[in-house]
Amino acid sequence: MQHVDPRDSAQPSDTTLTEVGIAAARNTASRVLVIGCGAIAREILALKAVNQWDHIALTCLPAILHNHPERITPAVEAAIEKHRADFDSIFVAYADCGTGGLLQQACERLGVEMIAGPHCYSFFEGNAAFAAQADAEITAFYLTDFLVRQFDAFVWRPLGMDRHPELRHSYFAHYTKLVHQAQTDDPELTANAKECADRLGLTYERRFTGFGDLATTLTAVARQSL
Repeated sequence: MQHVDPRDSAQPSDTTLTEVGIAAARNTASRVLVIGCGAIAREILALKAVNQWDHIALTCLPAILHNHPERITPAVEAAIEKHRADFDSIFVAYADCGTGGLLQQACERLGVEMIAGPHCYSFFEGNAAFAAQADAEITAFYLTDFLVRQFDAFVWRPLGMDRHPELRHSYFAHYTKLVHQAQTDDPELTANAKECADRLGLTYERRFTGFGDLATTLTAVARQSL
C-alpha cells in the first residue's frame, strides 16, 4: 500500500467531525457505504484518496458520541436504515467503542459487517498486538492523533478539569503514562501530545501505529466489492 497521510487532501475540520460528522456523498460509482466515527474520518478519507476507492462512499457520525457510548448503536442503526436502499452493501467502521456488545448485535441483526476490536486504540495498534500487551499497559491512557488535537473537547472539558484542575489527581491517580498512538509523523502534534501528558501529570510515550487494522480491513472491504 502506498503511504497515506490524512493531511494530504482537503479535510473537514476537527470541530465538524466532532460535533456534526460527514454526510454521505454518493457518486455514480458508489456501491459500498462505510459508516464511520468522525474520529477516524481523516484516515478513511486518506485511504480512499490514495487507493482511488471511488466505489466507496463515506458517512461519519459525530465523534463526540464517544462521550455517550449508549447513543452510538441507535445512531449507527439509524444510518444503516437511512442508506441501505442506496448501496449494494454497508460496512461499519466502529469497533465496540463502549457499547457493551450492543453494536455488534445490531450489526448482526441487520446483516452488516463491522471492524473487529474493542475500540480504535486497539485496531490502530493492531488488535492482536494490543491484546498481547493489554495486561502490561493497564495503567496507560491512550490518545490518537485526532484526540490529541481535540484533547480539550474530549478529555479536559468533559471531565471538568478546565474549571477544577485538581480533579486530575482523582481521575488519573492510577494512570502512569500517556501513549500517543501516532497515525502520522507530525512534530507539532508530537509536541501537543507531550503537553497533554504534562497536563495530566503522566509520562509520555509516542508509538507510531499508522492506520493499523483500519487500513487492512478497509482494503479487504474495497477488494471484495470490486
